[in-house]
Amino acid sequence: MPIDDSIFSQQLSSKDFKVLKDFIEDSCGIKLSETKKNMVEGRLRKRIKVLGMNNYADYLDYVFNEDHDDVEKVHLIDVITTNKTDFFREPNHFTLLENNILPQLAQVHGIGVTSPLNVWSSASSTGEEPYTIAMVLSEFYGTAGKFTVYATDINTSVLATGQKAIYTEDKAKDIPFEYKKKYMMRSKDRTQKLVRFRPEIRQKVKFGRNNLKEDKYILPGKMDIVFCRNVIIYFDPQTQESMLQKICSYLKPGGFLFMGHSESVHGMSLPIKNYAPTVYIRV
Repeated sequence: MPIDDSIFSQQLSSKDFKVLKDFIEDSCGIKLSETKKNMVEGRLRKRIKVLGMNNYADYLDYVFNEDHDDVEKVHLIDVITTNKTDFFREPNHFTLLENNILPQLAQVHGIGVTSPLNVWSSASSTGEEPYTIAMVLSEFYGTAGKFTVYATDINTSVLATGQKAIYTEDKAKDIPFEYKKKYMMRSKDRTQKLVRFRPEIRQKVKFGRNNLKEDKYILPGKMDIVFCRNVIIYFDPQTQESMLQKICSYLKPGGFLFMGHSESVHGMSLPIKNYAPTVYIRV
């Protein structure tokens, strides 16, 4: 059946937008304001075209039909959730990690030297943050060091990109040259202008789907360091505090929590104290 191109001039009804908005908020905790309606329409059109459907109403009937499994709901979340990230984003965090926090953990607790270091990138997107962390840890401990970076996200498509560990040379421009030389490989086909992380870095990063709003996370145990940067800004204050309380429950006493520079925990009741700007230590 040919696709009716009139879908591309249609608009989501207020009723259908509310159904989607409520689903995203219930599933992920993310609030979609009316100003996001055009963005949602544009992203849904692509998915509707893939499925060979002709309108938003048919798509919503398909997504929320009780006879169907939840696979399409995962695709819907993938389509709606936004993922913006870069290598060495907020670089002072990685300077602090390498110069202060890793030496402190190694000297006081032997973490990463005599016992494994576990780091969680809680909104890993396409992998830039966890691979940046892995490079910094490799510089400190060596690639044979006892550390693992757990990279999670709610979006399955960005996780697949991270697992491939292939990026354009332009995307990798913020990685220091000495790091690229040590930890990355260029494509044999130079016309593609692609780079990939070497196996010894890729094996240090474990990817998995995780919803921060759920009661339990997929982590194998408590973490020494958690990166939760530029995540809570998408949630209302009550959800922010609840989410951070759960995240802190997966952080060892004496462990460190990194947050984005536009985020604040002011007024929240959390088992952390300030260590540096937007960096906290678990008490």
